[in-house]
Amino acid sequence: MKSRTSPSPKSKSPSQEIDAIIKNQDDWRGEKLSLLRALIKKADPGLVEEVKWKKPSNPMGVPVWSHDGIICIGEALKNAVRLTFPKGAQMKDPKKLFNTRLDSNTVRAIDIHENDSVNDVALKNLIREAVSLNQTRGNPSRNPAGQIQTRRTSARDQGNHL
Repeated sequence: MKSRTSPSPKSKSPSQEIDAIIKNQDDWRGEKLSLLRALIKKADPGLVEEVKWKKPSNPMGVPVWSHDGIICIGEALKNAVRLTFPKGAQMKDPKKLFNTRLDSNTVRAIDIHENDSVNDVALKNLIREAVSLNQTRGNPSRNPAGQIQTRRTSARDQGNHL
């Protein structure tokens, strides 16, 4: 598991901070967030765990999982645990996991309630698709299959023009 920055001796790593955020939720929400985190990590071993958006109203911050950009954000709400996918509107969701933020032009989210089950396979597929989307969008050197494209150079491009 990678973390964005190496912690100083007194500070915690992002993974340790997420452990603390989960432990702070001493009810079913902590259990669900822990389960979701495990599934996310299994889906993409190359991801980076981060904690962002620390503020007075939420001093612990928000767990974020990234790989070439944000994959998803995890939050414990009052009645649900929410996974928000910043590029969710661009993703295919054949199993209809997205159940909130459906009116957004960019974001989609999944609210998981206390007695909800999680479709492990479908969630892992969404995570992998988010990674793929991050790796292909906004990177002109990659084609849709994620392969590096090489540019052919002409004699003129090489400075050998007449």
